[in-house]
This record gives sequence, structure tokens and C-alpha cells, in this order.
Amino acid sequence: MRFLHGIIGNSSEINVETVEKDLERFLLDGENVDRAFVVIRDLMVFTNKRLILIDKQGVTGKKKEYRSIPYKSILHFSIETNGHFEIDAELKIFIKEESLPVVKKFTRDGNIFDVQKTLLKYMI
Repeated sequence: MRFLHGIIGNSSEINVETVEKDLERFLLDGENVDRAFVVIRDLMVFTNKRLILIDKQGVTGKKKEYRSIPYKSILHFSIETNGHFEIDAELKIFIKEESLPVVKKFTRDGNIFDVQKTLLKYMI
């Protein structure tokens, strides 16, 4: 069912041990995955040191972009929940020295509140 939630745009939390194993060569010594969420095909990984955004590209999703964002580089973020006639909810993350925010869309509110709580945990 979690896979189906990802396909229709809901975020779902995924197993930390699996993500940590998959990211083994990207993680620093002493860096641990705290939480990870999948939205459609993309991943948002919260470690004790940074936020890693993994954007799966192409038809097969084998091509991936790994974006590493230190928590100290995040200025602020906003969430926009969906209304009665709107389908999308959005998380916007504003990063130092970047003019446009990183935007992650959720088809429903889904875990957007869990994602923002985890982000707050590392920013405050």
C-alpha cells in the first residue's frame, strides 16, 4: 500500500535501515539517517547532519540527482495545505544564496506535517 501512496503523490515514511544501506557510500562517518520519506519516486532523507533530496529521473528512474543541503543553509520553509477544491499541498524550502526555493508537491496533505516537524527538529 505504501508503494501505491507514492504513485498517487502521497508521501510515506520508509524504513531507515534500508535507506541507510542504500546511501552507505554517501554518508559520512557518524552520520545516521533519522527519517526518510518517499514522494512519488523522489526521496527526502533526514540525517543527523543534513537533508538529502534524491530526485529520480528518466523513465526507469535509474538516473538520480543527489542534493545535499546542510541544515544551517536552510533559511526557512513554508507549507501550503490543500483546500476544498485543490489537490496539491506544497513544501517550499528556502536555501541561502538561492533565489528559488526547493519545492516538493504532495497530492494530499499526507505526511507533509511529519516532514515539516522533522525539518524543524534540525533547524531549531
